[in-house]
Amino acid sequence: MLTSASHDLLNITPHIWIGVSVAAFLVTVIVVALARQLALKLGVVDAPGGRKQHDEPVPPVGGIAIFTIFIAILFGSGIFLSTTIPWALIVSLGIILLVGVIDDAREIDARIKFATHFLVAAILVIGGGAQITSLGNILGFGQMGLGWMSIPFSIACVVYIINAVNMMDGLDGLAGGNALIVFLWFGLSAFWHGETETVFEIAIFCAGLLGFLFYNARSPWRKHAKVFLGDAGSMGIGVMIAWFAITLSQTPHQVIEPVSVAWVIALPIIDAFGLLVARLRDHKPPFAPDRRHFHHHFIHAGFGVASTVYIILCWSAILGAIGVLGVKLGVPHGVLGWAWAVLWLSHAALTIHAKKFIGLLSKAAQ
Repeated sequence: MLTSASHDLLNITPHIWIGVSVAAFLVTVIVVALARQLALKLGVVDAPGGRKQHDEPVPPVGGIAIFTIFIAILFGSGIFLSTTIPWALIVSLGIILLVGVIDDAREIDARIKFATHFLVAAILVIGGGAQITSLGNILGFGQMGLGWMSIPFSIACVVYIINAVNMMDGLDGLAGGNALIVFLWFGLSAFWHGETETVFEIAIFCAGLLGFLFYNARSPWRKHAKVFLGDAGSMGIGVMIAWFAITLSQTPHQVIEPVSVAWVIALPIIDAFGLLVARLRDHKPPFAPDRRHFHHHFIHAGFGVASTVYIILCWSAILGAIGVLGVKLGVPHGVLGWAWAVLWLSHAALTIHAKKFIGLLSKAAQ
């Protein structure tokens, strides 16, 4: 969770967080529109070409708008509700957003970005205490404590999540929509455990995501995205997912089991792993960009962008339901853990043999 205060914020009633969330959505809609106009005037746009298939220049300002409003509202609410934001999270977001903005304006060397991810991860893990000390009974053999491996393993996980979310940002509405689903599962878990302040924080962030998706997701009234997240936004979302995934699944504020987290954030995690394996198998750089992501398979098979996004988001929601509702319904953690491992390896095989999967999808698209 974002707050370090105890559970004394009983004055955060549903009326308050719903009202603040609606305000956050409306403010985000306004701020994104203003940021878009300013970016167009300044020429800060993501131009089409190469792997980028959009038809016209699009400002990558969505992420900056989301996080500016999110942090401002939390700071503002802190005046009245005594909420506090850990300095480690603020510093990490500040660094990642700054690097992302620079990269959106003029491309930064990938090695610098990668080093930044490790710096941010170290700040979150060591400075913010976001450490994975236990994987729970994820394999059914008893509690898996990490001991001295906790810090390096946690840093590696944060870096992995940041990159996985960044790599997923390839179609209109996909990364933002998936993040919304992830945080809705986190928020529901917090609600079931009576973590009012965590629900408040997640509700604000989800409202910002919805305000961004108003301009980014395709719909009958919007054929193309008007703004993108940009690297600043996608990497910032990765930081947020990593922070909540760790802090909400570990003591003393555990509201969700580690195995459930694995299912909730499964989609970007398994897709990134599949791409890594496929690229290494083809003797290509592991982080070289290409069009072999899970969502690209649907596009190559003839699905439209909107159809692809909504199909994948439904799949993401189902995966989250398996993890969260599975535990709640009493499915053994070990069963869920081994099933996740099968999913993980199956997706890697699918990525390696993408042509066969695309062929099957092509028949479904006809």
